[in-house]
Amino acid sequence: MTPTDFEIGDDLEFTEQPLLAAGGGTWVIGRIAGHRFEALVFAAHADHPEWELGDSRISKLWVQRLPDKRVVFNWDRGLDVPAADARTQQVVDFLAAWLAEHIHGT
Repeated sequence: MTPTDFEIGDDLEFTEQPLLAAGGGTWVIGRIAGHRFEALVFAAHADHPEWELGDSRISKLWVQRLPDKRVVFNWDRGLDVPAADARTQQVVDFLAAWLAEHIHGT
């Protein structure tokens, strides 16, 4: 089965336990759809909306494509590396919509 054979999120795996960060955020590390990700997720929205990826409560999101180890997206309180392709954008959109609620329950 390839990453395109199932829905985004079906293979989501957290590879490390969430780690509390200074400032109330939580570092989350995992794999999804042939990508590795690291995200800094908060329970509340950012004081400065431009620091947050959309309405996601994510202030940092790094995404690497596993087969070639290429960084295909990076957000660090602003866009540093845009999504390299449509699949990467699907991964980013899924994490933005789902991750904070899953981690913080709100």
